[in-house]
Amino acid sequence: MFFDMMRDPASLVLCSIALAGCSGLPGLLLRDGTLGQRLASVAALTSSLLALPSLLYLLLGGGEASFLLNWNLPFGPCEVALDPLSLFFLIPIFLIFPAGSLYALGYWPAASHSSQRSVTFFYGLLACAMALVVVSRNGALFVMAWEIMALSGYFLLVAEHREGEVRGAGTVYLVASHLGGAALLLLFASLFMITGSFGFPAAGSLAVGAGLAATLFWLALAGFGSKAGIMPLHLWLPSAHANAPSHVSAILSGVMLKIGVYGILRVISFFPERPLWWGGVLVVAGLASAVMGICVASAQKDIKRLLAYSSIENLGIISAGIGMFLLGEGTGNQRLAFLGLAGALFHVLNHVIFKPLLFFCAGSVMHAAGTRDLDRMGGLARRLPYTAFFTLCGAIAICGLPPFNGFASEMLLYLGFFGEARAGQPFLALGAPVLALVGGVAVISFVKLYGIAFLGEPRTAAAAKAHEATGTMLAPIALLACLALTGGLFPQLFLALVQPAIRGLAPDLARSMALPIAPVWFTLAGGSVICLAAGLFLFLQGKTKGRTATASTWGCGYLRPSPRIQYTGSSFGAFFSSLSGALIRTRITVDPVSGLAPAVAHFTYHPEETLLHRVVLPVLSVAGIACAFVRRLQHGEVQIYILYIFVTLMLLLLWVH
Repeated sequence: MFFDMMRDPASLVLCSIALAGCSGLPGLLLRDGTLGQRLASVAALTSSLLALPSLLYLLLGGGEASFLLNWNLPFGPCEVALDPLSLFFLIPIFLIFPAGSLYALGYWPAASHSSQRSVTFFYGLLACAMALVVVSRNGALFVMAWEIMALSGYFLLVAEHREGEVRGAGTVYLVASHLGGAALLLLFASLFMITGSFGFPAAGSLAVGAGLAATLFWLALAGFGSKAGIMPLHLWLPSAHANAPSHVSAILSGVMLKIGVYGILRVISFFPERPLWWGGVLVVAGLASAVMGICVASAQKDIKRLLAYSSIENLGIISAGIGMFLLGEGTGNQRLAFLGLAGALFHVLNHVIFKPLLFFCAGSVMHAAGTRDLDRMGGLARRLPYTAFFTLCGAIAICGLPPFNGFASEMLLYLGFFGEARAGQPFLALGAPVLALVGGVAVISFVKLYGIAFLGEPRTAAAAKAHEATGTMLAPIALLACLALTGGLFPQLFLALVQPAIRGLAPDLARSMALPIAPVWFTLAGGSVICLAAGLFLFLQGKTKGRTATASTWGCGYLRPSPRIQYTGSSFGAFFSSLSGALIRTRITVDPVSGLAPAVAHFTYHPEETLLHRVVLPVLSVAGIACAFVRRLQHGEVQIYILYIFVTLMLLLLWVH
């Protein structure tokens, strides 16, 4: 029986999910933490080797499977199923989970971190819970897996709980997760009231009135949009991704955010007809998130916080693509619908690759330089040549430039916004310049990140003593960089995975539509850029060979110029930050300088998001005052509680009569 199950691809996928969830158990049971961590990495790699071929086989072969778990629970039997949409979103999980587990051997070793055992355990549990969310077809099981996912993310986030900033980020994450979970509870309770079952409605079978459909849509957008980081539901995301260990940040940004996208697409698939305004809401929210996210990112000097805000930008692009799909479907423009859905799903795959790549590279930089602050880095390209090269690859990809994969998926959205505006929807043309603005600001942001961190001279002694990452850290980075290049040069390989998911969501589109541009043009564009870059590099090498002279730097009157007079991340982004003053507030602290021989003075620059620090946090402070008043009622004395009950009963009697 076991070997029969092993020959069944769907059963292999379920076994891989279970193996991922159990991967961290040896570390909890064994006294040797290093051995437990290595066994967890072996289990993670094994689960991936079992799952990925099975997922590709089922997805490309059109296979589907469902399993009924009849547990006689109050909410009925639990169904788990593998359809094209689920198979597509399982691929990111089993790609990034083993990569992060291998990366952690060098980045978060058991010998250096007392929290390694819990991190390893919850890392596997998080991957298992995300996979269960994707395959669940029962609302109650879905919510349980969702809560396990949220709690696992919390325990991973607060791995360094001795730091106050980490504890604060964990609290914000936990509150946001439970508010989103409350919206999902209302969503699935409403579906139960409509259908009489916790089972998911079949695709296109949920025919309800316009008001009820709108309520379900807003609940889904609140619950899943908060997990996806769509503004203004993103408030937990920057601090969580910045303060978590880098391999945790990679799976949170690269995979968990996509679970929110999956939830939106799954709920949308329930309805036979989707109102046109749903698409408008997603397009506006997506483009606003993209613009505001990258503008705030451009002002950051924390390397991981910059990457976190750029995740908001990319999820905004994905949301805009889904909205484009709904607009095209509602107006009968199949070409627009196809480009929107194909671009969104393609960008899901691309973001899964280049964002963990950048978080892994950021972890290597932090591991070497001992800081997240760009202003304390510099000159790392000489000391971390491999990390510098792979970071450059990730930066080009996330900016949507050839020859990497970000260019290919964003090009589909450009074609949809600009090309289809001539087909009766001129307002869509506004999306093209917005995407161009987002791309331009992204280039500014990542030129700052790369230039300040890797070029110039080291600004601190720690940066001067930095060393390259270990092989277990570089291997997953190199793999993701190769995948990013493959997706840019041969996008048809990734689009082959996107096509079945489109067929599952919109069968008519998959049958009647094709890409308006041949994939070979992406190959030619990327190949041309590679040849041009190689030729320019060889030309410059030949020009400078044997002619390089060294001399002291002209110090503008300073006899001993210091590396600290170089441009910093703060000064590089100061002008653009001033243009984005409505979104970013800069908190500057300067020590006073006085006397003929003044003492050392310190200058600090800290960018803060206006929405969070001027709106949300003041509201939470008021709520905290109210909660503090309520806490005074809790004395722990039984006679006081009896008095409360007596007063409540008397008030109820008076109200009834």
